[in-house]
Amino acid sequence: MAKDGPGGEKTEKPTPQRLKKARKEGQIPRTPELGTWIGVAVASVMLPMLAGKSFTTVQQLFVKVGAVAKHPETSAISDLMGEALSGFLTTLLPTALALMLAGVAATVAQGGVSVSGKSIKPSLKKLNPFKGIKRMFGAQGLWEAIKALIKTAALASVVLVTVGKAKALVSSAGALPLSSVAGTFADCAVLLMRTVAITGLVIAIADYVIVRNRTMKQLKMSKYEIQQEHKQSEGDPHMKAHRKGLQMAMSRNRMMTDVKEADVLLVNPTHVAVALKYDPAKGAPRVVAKGADEIAAKLREVAAEARVPLVQDIPLARALHASCDIGQEVPAQLFTAVARVLAFVMHLTARGVVGGFHRPGFEAPDTEGLPKAGRRRAAVTPS
Repeated sequence: MAKDGPGGEKTEKPTPQRLKKARKEGQIPRTPELGTWIGVAVASVMLPMLAGKSFTTVQQLFVKVGAVAKHPETSAISDLMGEALSGFLTTLLPTALALMLAGVAATVAQGGVSVSGKSIKPSLKKLNPFKGIKRMFGAQGLWEAIKALIKTAALASVVLVTVGKAKALVSSAGALPLSSVAGTFADCAVLLMRTVAITGLVIAIADYVIVRNRTMKQLKMSKYEIQQEHKQSEGDPHMKAHRKGLQMAMSRNRMMTDVKEADVLLVNPTHVAVALKYDPAKGAPRVVAKGADEIAAKLREVAAEARVPLVQDIPLARALHASCDIGQEVPAQLFTAVARVLAFVMHLTARGVVGGFHRPGFEAPDTEGLPKAGRRRAAVTPS
């Protein structure tokens, strides 16, 4: 147990149950970088539209401001303020919605939305300075430093490319119309944002891979933990009783359905019932349902409603009940006795007799060597 016990080496992948528990506790591999840089990329796409619409709206408002200044009336000023607010909202709303959807998409892509209060629950472990120092100077701190350097280098390269355009724009700003100046500034901003966004997305994907690997490593389990988890899930008496109850209910429902299609129901007459179905294409006759006591009574009731013949043959019914499972062919030793019953049923059908309870009084079959059934047996259901 020293190797695989509670303190053993964690070398096994986490089980689905362990992953489900970790998810409930908020331990999901996730990086904030992805949402941030997807938002920047979306903003770079929306920026030209935002700048163009903003410029047009501001132009229209300036024209109306001049008209209102010539005839300053309270109603005109109120209308102007309403138009300004409406223009502001219609300009910014599409961009805000796009950024919100980008954030939601980034969250869903990293495992969906999970609400857990454990991460904000007060804990003395969070105040341990040694863990903070380990994060700062360990592999995680090194990766954070590398990310910062990459972002800085990407931003510096874009600034160097666009600084020449900015200088030329500033020197000639007086000779250019306002729309040209705004368009040039927008182009520079879009180039800057898109370059930084692409670099950031590459970093975010790499960061997610690293975070996921680190999380999965933390969730690794020892062989002992897996064994204990299996015992808890499989050995819980309540779980076993629940599964057994479901299996019994399903098997009984299946038997009650199959007995309606049976050729004959052999009875004891009250304690045992065995339903037989003969299909020449599938071989010898098969037991499709059987039971004792309460189940036998239910089988007789269903068979009577479905007009399946009930034949009393006490030795044969007891022998089949004791020696056959559901779906099993009858033993070769009982072929003659079963064939005799089926022939009797076919004769009834030929005469137009359907269903009913019959006592043909057949000779007892040879059951030497077959399992014996007591007069009162517990209810039997298929395994």
